Amino acid sequence: MQSEGLQSIDQAQTVNKELYEFKNKRVSIMNKLMPVVLFLCASVSVLTTIGIVFTLITETYQFFKQIPILDFLFGTKWSPLIPPKSFGVLPLLSGTLMITFIACLVAIPLGLASAIYLSEYAPKRVRKIIKPILEVLAGVPTIVYGYFALSLVTPLIQSLFDSAGVFNALSAGIVVGIMIIPMVSSLSEDAMSAVPRSLRDGAYALGATRFEVALKIVVPAAFSGIVASAVLAFSRAIGETMIVTVAAGSTPNMTVNPLDSIQTMTAYIVQVSLGDTPHGSIEYGSIFAVGMTLFVITFLLNILAQYIARKFREEY
Repeated sequence: MQSEGLQSIDQAQTVNKELYEFKNKRVSIMNKLMPVVLFLCASVSVLTTIGIVFTLITETYQFFKQIPILDFLFGTKWSPLIPPKSFGVLPLLSGTLMITFIACLVAIPLGLASAIYLSEYAPKRVRKIIKPILEVLAGVPTIVYGYFALSLVTPLIQSLFDSAGVFNALSAGIVVGIMIIPMVSSLSEDAMSAVPRSLRDGAYALGATRFEVALKIVVPAAFSGIVASAVLAFSRAIGETMIVTVAAGSTPNMTVNPLDSIQTMTAYIVQVSLGDTPHGSIEYGSIFAVGMTLFVITFLLNILAQYIARKFREEY
């Protein structure tokens, strides 16, 4: 009996030892394997960016072998499809900046006001309801925004301004601004919520009103996040495609009148990328030249946003 008990104890110890060694081996394999898997996952975005930049640079270089870069950057006429052909990108750039400027005039005040309300005024129950509803706007397909601009906003503008056409920059800019309100509001509200409660309490103790606390204490303390959200929203508006394609028109005009039809860089890319342009033609190359210009602008804006966020960041 005693020998049988000792034998069973030895067997149990052997089994436990084997299980322990198996677990250690499995943990060792996972510790070696997971960093490789995670590195490959992280490399996907890097390799994708490198591939996009390589394609843009290669095709843009071929385009500039035929069209002088100064004529492209400073030319005031854009007519790549209709003779006499001209490749001055300034009309597309001016149309893009006009749409973006109008969008920011709409989105930044409304988004900042929404963020102040959610951060400083709204009760928790109301905040839990309003913030998700506001962020639903970010999930609406942009083509829906485009037809919303064309079917509702444009008739309202035409009823106010007789000179407004069916396609105009004002309508597209307003709707692009509505689309990026959630970005400004959400990022700004997050920055304001990170401001310590002690700053608010100190201002209240000195007799400040809630509005004074929000405007003179919270907003300056969260200034880096607010500016970064505005710059990111500006970058998002520049890259918007379907709204401007549907509502702004396809007329590359250098104009400052928002009631005129214009064409943005993204709308031109959509127009020419429908499959009718021969591969390797100068018109085909113009797509990548315009895309490279757009890429450089958004890249610089993102760098600016990071610089502003670091320079004005407050640490508590």
